[in-house]
Amino acid sequence: MAKRATLPPAGDGFSGPQVCELVGITYRQLDYWARTGLLRPTLAEARGSGTKRRYSYHDVLELKVIKQLLDAGVSLQMARRAVECLRLDLGADLASANLVLTGTHSVLAHSNGEVVDLLAGGQGVFNIVPLSGVVDELAADIVRIERGEPATSGRLGPVPATSPRAAGE
Repeated sequence: MAKRATLPPAGDGFSGPQVCELVGITYRQLDYWARTGLLRPTLAEARGSGTKRRYSYHDVLELKVIKQLLDAGVSLQMARRAVECLRLDLGADLASANLVLTGTHSVLAHSNGEVVDLLAGGQGVFNIVPLSGVVDELAADIVRIERGEPATSGRLGPVPATSPRAAGE
């Protein structure tokens, strides 16, 4: 039976074998990803023989996200591009990002009110229209109309009394 790694106190971080067990990757993959810069450990990097990498909880979260991209069929090269775009171009936290995969050649993320394609360098794909205030706005306008006041929704400014909108359209 395989020996199970024990988790250290939060401040100590995680060893390479613990990370491999938590993420579901081999030590060889983890070593390659650290050496190539996909994700370097933030607590301690290996500096020659006998030193050990120490990964933070956040590092482990990011590695899990990368592993999920790979499991979904995204190539390591594409996953690397998506991660770099999220971190560098968008300044986003990979562990808390919401990603949408559209096949294996497109990874979309929500950033600054739009959906961007991470594999196209953060190019905007869709604009997001927040609808959270629509119900409250409509309810307030219904109350205004019932009082005989004009509705305010959809207006850029006051409606002149001679306009068709003011006359009831």
